[in-house]
Amino acid sequence: MNKVFILTTVALVAFVGAVQPVTAADLPTRPAYAPAPTMSPVPVYNWTGIYVGLNGGYGWGNQDPLNLITNRFDGDSVAFSGGVFGGTAGAQIQSGHVVIGFEADLDWASFKGSSTFIPTVGGVPITVAAITASTNIDWESTARVRVGYANQNWLFYGTGGMAILGAKTSLTTTGGASCASLIASCTGFSKQIGAALGAGVEYGFTPEISAKLEYLYITAASLDVSHHSEIRLGLNRSEERRVGKECRSRWSPYH
Repeated sequence: MNKVFILTTVALVAFVGAVQPVTAADLPTRPAYAPAPTMSPVPVYNWTGIYVGLNGGYGWGNQDPLNLITNRFDGDSVAFSGGVFGGTAGAQIQSGHVVIGFEADLDWASFKGSSTFIPTVGGVPITVAAITASTNIDWESTARVRVGYANQNWLFYGTGGMAILGAKTSLTTTGGASCASLIASCTGFSKQIGAALGAGVEYGFTPEISAKLEYLYITAASLDVSHHSEIRLGLNRSEERRVGKECRSRWSPYH
């Protein structure tokens, strides 16, 4: 009887040991879960800052040379054109996509033009011989507000404000002699105060360096005296502009 019990026990233990590995292998595996979503910083370009830069371009327009000497003559418009080069400084702040700032520049200009004509007063000639009028703008400065729309590294803006022009005129007779015998003064210089309006687009290559293409229409207070257009290229360096950080979550199917 004891032998039967012992044999039965041994057989049962052997059976359980053989069946258990198979049962564990047949159990379903636990699904692998992805890690929880993480917050990843994404760089966002920010136009806020103070900047300085250089600008240069080409301009063309018209100026009344005689009005720079005296306003008693009938108006006579002389076309001029030339280059412009100078420095820029400004500051701006960005909120959302809106950028608002202030910009000022001071430029050397070489806008020159000349014309030969007979001066008139009330349509009546006051000289027998024609005179040659050479007129130019040799410097200019503007102080303007900029309002724009920013889309990451791109900034599209409009601008407007005050302008000051350094305008000059010199007169000679057709034979090259002095015009003093015909007109009281042969030269004139005037600081013309007026307005500047324009628009442009600017691109940020890095958080500190950007370049812009800009159109400006600059006029004296009286359009009859002086007005011109300019196309400018500019290169700015910001001392405070920075790249911000925006946190966004990554989606995972195992939340």
